Amino acid sequence: MQKPYQALPSFLKALLVLVFIIVLVFFLIVGKSLLIPLFMGGFFAILFTPLNNWLEQKKIPRTLASFLSLLLMILIVGGLLSFIIGNVAAFTNDFDDVSGRVSNYANQVDDWTQSTFGMDYEIRKKANVEYFREILDEHSSSISNFALKTVGSLSGVVLIPVFMFFLVLYRDHLTKMMIMIYRDRDPTLVKMRITSLRKVIQHYIVGVGKVMLILALLNVTAYTALGIKHAIFFGVLGAILNIIPYVGPFFGVLLPVVYSFLTKDSLFYPVAILVAYQLIQLVEGNFLTPKIVGGNVNLNAFITFLGLLIGGTIWGVAGMILIIPTLAILREIFDLTEETKPFAFLLGEEKAKPKKPKPKDEKDQD
Repeated sequence: MQKPYQALPSFLKALLVLVFIIVLVFFLIVGKSLLIPLFMGGFFAILFTPLNNWLEQKKIPRTLASFLSLLLMILIVGGLLSFIIGNVAAFTNDFDDVSGRVSNYANQVDDWTQSTFGMDYEIRKKANVEYFREILDEHSSSISNFALKTVGSLSGVVLIPVFMFFLVLYRDHLTKMMIMIYRDRDPTLVKMRITSLRKVIQHYIVGVGKVMLILALLNVTAYTALGIKHAIFFGVLGAILNIIPYVGPFFGVLLPVVYSFLTKDSLFYPVAILVAYQLIQLVEGNFLTPKIVGGNVNLNAFITFLGLLIGGTIWGVAGMILIIPTLAILREIFDLTEETKPFAFLLGEEKAKPKKPKPKDEKDQD
């Protein structure tokens, strides 16, 4: 006689979930150097899949099409990194007169404290300009090290294109594996959901790219109008950092503000940069992102903010960049089965309830 099925107690289920989370976080930390390149390669593979499909439609073999997509990705990313590193390394050439400017600011502060409080703090004597210059030299030359830390290591830089190539090459094989995992469901439906998931991520990445391009144009225009040197670099860097919600815009405006403070004769320029950047962010938040990116990700604000904190803690800058599309993928996967739909609901934005139409009697009274 078969024993009746007994459900696990609630406290035991909660304990199992807690243990799973601990094991998962441990796995993410230990496997950081391998998982970061794998995730980045996966997102590049999703982004370049339409190009690969188009090349295959032109009777180009899949292996060659995958290699061409890989080559294009390397050229784009390599060119962008070279542009950023070259501009940052050239910053020290613009700080020849920093000593005089810092001394001037220190004298102004000393004069103000003397006239206001009757005390001279002698800030002009404490301003160690040479130390400040050493910091600039050190950080401008270590931008490549920062890029390496973002992807984990030098091996991670090599693994990203390798993972991308194989994920694009074996994308049909991976789709068949997912169909086998959900074999209790209609294979056509599972394939449609996988295709839909890939399109969601593609639309998100392409939408973010369009927003970044528009932001770069707006930033460059504003900085050029203000007469800020390296306007193209500051505009592009601010647009790239905007991919990190909440945190990115702050760091995107910090560098041009500090640069203008040290190289311009008036405080008008740092203040003007802050005002212009804030106006651009208002346009981005209220018009560009809702219209272009739209609801492709559909994550609520709390999960987004919590995900940024967790991603930044575990994987640093790379985690903050990868966490949003990763959560969007998880939400779509959770939505495949009834057992995991509550988790999809937790990650997603709650839909507004439609307004009920008024009864005819009430309409007549109005």
